[in-house]
Amino acid sequence: MADNIVFTASEPESAESPLRRQQWRQFSVHTYAKIFIIAVLFYYLFRSEIEGIVYRWVSDSSWSHGFLIPLFSLYFLNQRKDDILNLRVRPNYLGLFFLICVILFYIFNVVSPAGYGYFRSISMVAVLGAVVLFLGGWALVWYTWLPVVYLIFAVPLPGRYYRGITIPMRQWAASVAATLLSMVKDIEATANGVVIDIIYKGQLLSPSLDVAEACSGMRLLMAFLALGVAMAYLHYRPVWQRLVLLASTIPIAILCNIVRVTVTGFIHVLLAPRYAQGIYHDMLGMLMLPLAFGLYGFLAWFMSNLFVEESGAKSVDVVVRRDR
Repeated sequence: MADNIVFTASEPESAESPLRRQQWRQFSVHTYAKIFIIAVLFYYLFRSEIEGIVYRWVSDSSWSHGFLIPLFSLYFLNQRKDDILNLRVRPNYLGLFFLICVILFYIFNVVSPAGYGYFRSISMVAVLGAVVLFLGGWALVWYTWLPVVYLIFAVPLPGRYYRGITIPMRQWAASVAATLLSMVKDIEATANGVVIDIIYKGQLLSPSLDVAEACSGMRLLMAFLALGVAMAYLHYRPVWQRLVLLASTIPIAILCNIVRVTVTGFIHVLLAPRYAQGIYHDMLGMLMLPLAFGLYGFLAWFMSNLFVEESGAKSVDVVVRRDR
């Protein structure tokens, strides 16, 4: 008589040895000295750009999120700490060539009447990337490219480009909000550029609702786009899902701004114009960020539950035969 005993064992697809845990304090004094010297030279070369950008962060609320961008970059670096500190870095002299080219390009933009101010600020990010390539090679670039490129979100756009983007966004928000307001009984709204004229129960409300630059949605768009990149990077998921989440930040920010303008219109009509201005207006704008994160989180949850990932473990059936 024979008994068949069947059991299942899980066999991992691969068994990679984990990286040795490292700490930043394990850097040698020589390494810290090099970092300090590079930081001093960097500040000396770009001190006017750095001071101008920080002043813009302080004085312009549309770019106040810039204070968080360097902190996110440092956090990204810390997330890859073990990979970076276990690397055997080798200098790459192509990085030195790029570094010289970027510095010459920066100097040209400073001394030349045809120079472009925005390129002077972007040159700082390019210099950091060239330094990383020069001192650590492509291996170090692989783990640090995002923290370096991410700093671009901290550089304010030139005023003319910023206004050129906000004006169409303000007009679009005014047009959509006027359409939605007109769907309500006794309300007739007409968008004239960035101004919404509202007739409520046959009476023209005064003053008209002006979609100001602060209501363009650009502030929310820039901040949410930067945070969207961070969340897509930090949350492990397939590449296509990360790309979808990143691309969704733009329509989500635009949708939230349309909601803001529309709600402001209803407040203007049903309550009083003073409740659509000042601190009430600013509070409503702050409420749009949780709404944006809620829509973003719902999209992330929906994609995570849309497809069921198969387990990476392989099942192996083992049959043991015992004769009696």
